[in-house]
Amino acid sequence: MPVNSREKGKRGEREWASICREEGYNVRRGQQYNGIEGADCVGLPGIHQEVKREQRLNIEKALQQATRDAKDSEIPIVAHRKNGEKWKVTMWASDWFKLYREWEASEWLKKKEIKEFEGQELWG
Repeated sequence: MPVNSREKGKRGEREWASICREEGYNVRRGQQYNGIEGADCVGLPGIHQEVKREQRLNIEKALQQATRDAKDSEIPIVAHRKNGEKWKVTMWASDWFKLYREWEASEWLKKKEIKEFEGQELWG
């Protein structure tokens, strides 16, 4: 991989990590920690993050790579953007439905005003 491509990849990973931190998640580049965790960025438990900052991204190939590299317990995603565009997240539809079901369940609990489960506060 050419040096410029590697540097652009690192910049993309830093950008994505920064976006995540702005949203309140302590995400950092995985390679800063000797690549032990295998993901481009780490800090979203249960999510394997593949980050791409490319003009001509083969999203299918990127998602397959994320899937190969993800642990069985992780949902693989590809965070990506082209120059001058907003960040996007691509994932398998089956994984999106898993996340949606969790969101839907939390909305149901909020409507029922259930704030505690087995002694644990769900939200404030």
